[in-house]
Amino acid sequence: MQTRLSTEERQTEIVAAALQLARDTSPAQITTTDIALAIGVTQGAVFKHFPTKDAIWVAAVRWVREALMQTVTHAAADAVSPVDALAAMFRAHVDFVIAHPGVPRLIIHELQQPADSATKQEVRLLLQGYRKLLLDTLERAVRQGQVIDDLDREAAATTFVGLIQGLVMQAMLAGRPVAMSSQGERVFALFRRSLGEVS
Repeated sequence: MQTRLSTEERQTEIVAAALQLARDTSPAQITTTDIALAIGVTQGAVFKHFPTKDAIWVAAVRWVREALMQTVTHAAADAVSPVDALAAMFRAHVDFVIAHPGVPRLIIHELQQPADSATKQEVRLLLQGYRKLLLDTLERAVRQGQVIDDLDREAAATTFVGLIQGLVMQAMLAGRPVAMSSQGERVFALFRRSLGEVS
């Protein structure tokens, strides 16, 4: 017998199912019927909580934005220094992707669409929030004398994000997200050296 969930709980379940399906299937090919079957409800029950499939993807990216930002913010807050905070953020982000491999597939799919959309806006908000956290952390590293004082913060933030994106793309091509962990350590070590870290 299907457990009766609150609206918020059911929406969370639908979003989780959609992201799980995106792990192995292109978001364009995932239907509301697929999502309904994955959680054991009717298609009508899915539409009761989300008016369209696009609304599910908007909610999914919003969940990603909130969950990832919470994850990397907490990781940074627990670090003893700004550069250690960057390392903790990097590891936390990699671990997040390993735990949720459908996320990059969804985001890449959405960014390929030519028109702007509510889903793209959520991705934009994610990148803006993430970049601000990176720039703030890099600024603290400079102020505390941990890295070279003429560090190009903007370029360093772009590089940080680009390194993770590169790891994600390679992991998707190889079909081995877990490999990101060991590769990520070596990649971040190079990034750390590029900051001109002062010992």
